[in-house]
Amino acid sequence: MNELTAFNEQRAEIYWWLSSLLSAELTTEQLEQYGSFEVRTFLSNLAETPELSDSVNALIEKLNAVQGREDAQLELSADFCDAFLGSDKSSALPYASMYLDKSGLLNAKPAQDMREWLTKYNIAQKAEFNEPADHIAIELDFLGNLIVMTNQQTSEDEFEAYMNAQLTFINEQLLSWTPRFNEICIERDKFGFYAAVTGLLVTFLKLDVKFLAGE
Repeated sequence: MNELTAFNEQRAEIYWWLSSLLSAELTTEQLEQYGSFEVRTFLSNLAETPELSDSVNALIEKLNAVQGREDAQLELSADFCDAFLGSDKSSALPYASMYLDKSGLLNAKPAQDMREWLTKYNIAQKAEFNEPADHIAIELDFLGNLIVMTNQQTSEDEFEAYMNAQLTFINEQLLSWTPRFNEICIERDKFGFYAAVTGLLVTFLKLDVKFLAGE
């Protein structure tokens, strides 16, 4: 495995991790894992990247605060519901259509665009996650899979085409709305854990664009 292939695998893992955080409430077991040496080491290593340091440390700070809450899992689950499952007036709804389509309706053109990406690359949406295709967790899961598919290409031209597809996808399907998504999450997530997650997501996406563009 060469250095670029290994780096791509790390990128895919990060997108899958962020997808999991934004797809459902953390269980008690999952929350306990965030206090483990392995996860804390992963976060510390991530924070060593200068561009990510502030965002990762903000997330670590919130994780530390979570540990001190009474009924931590229940309270964090309530935060998740308040942040993402309310109305567009009270929550930061995690669907591209809410930010990119003038209709303000779910399952609008951004969802159709996302379904076209899924079809083009023959990547299936997880059957158990019954949400519109432009849900942030689905888009991030797709991106992780697209990165892994990139590593499977056998020619340099195909590899470059898939790397360019990643860049296009991030710019068109993610950075077109996630900065605003993060801003609203900051306003409405009072405890701030999920605001920290979405803040890290946006920071990582912007850094990833520079990597893919060769900057």
